[in-house]
Amino acid sequence: MKGNRCRNTLSVDVKIKDKKMKESITNCLVSETLGQSWMAISKKIMKDGYLARYDGAPIKEVAYSTLVTLKPDPEDSFINLHGDPEWLSWMHENFFSFTKVRELGDAASYATRLFNYADSGRDQIQWVAERLNNDKEARSATITTFQTLTDTTYIPCISLLDFWIPKGELELIVYAHGLDFGKKAYGNLIELATLQKTVAQKVGCSVGKLIIYVKTAHIYKPEWDYMNELIRNSDC
Repeated sequence: MKGNRCRNTLSVDVKIKDKKMKESITNCLVSETLGQSWMAISKKIMKDGYLARYDGAPIKEVAYSTLVTLKPDPEDSFINLHGDPEWLSWMHENFFSFTKVRELGDAASYATRLFNYADSGRDQIQWVAERLNNDKEARSATITTFQTLTDTTYIPCISLLDFWIPKGELELIVYAHGLDFGKKAYGNLIELATLQKTVAQKVGCSVGKLIIYVKTAHIYKPEWDYMNELIRNSDC
């Protein structure tokens, strides 16, 4: 199943003068697998993205995107085949090692933010599992990666993770201010699916949809040629 637009859209009687915003406000893509989600948003960026800059570097970008992956698998075969092994390893280290991230100015890793929040000993993933085990209908098993007292220069791309079990399956809803789909975001998809699977096991239910809201989905200029080639040769 290739990435598709969301089946249901909300009509709003608001005139949007910004053409780029109007075109991108409905960027909702539904895919079966993580690899298909990666290719669906990457194709959208390379085909319809507009030129912008991120910290001074040129990018192609689409705004206000929603990625829905119906069957997120941390062992996604497409990403394992086509993702850069070094970046996949780097992202896994970021999510599961407490070592500060040198490439991000020695910022706290996602592992610290999730499993030892602000070095306080607070395991947010365990807290989510306990909250859902105590109440399977909980609508507020929500955690943040922001460490507001220390995040003064680096702001984590993924800032909110919201878990719930609406129909007997554990879903994970994520907010990201920006994701780089040419180099690192496929690693984010894998690690988010890993966290989702971990929580599902802790609460004793199957894995449902992974839904990601991303303000700026982009690809940096050095990856444009490679991503165009990958999209052309992909079956996704």
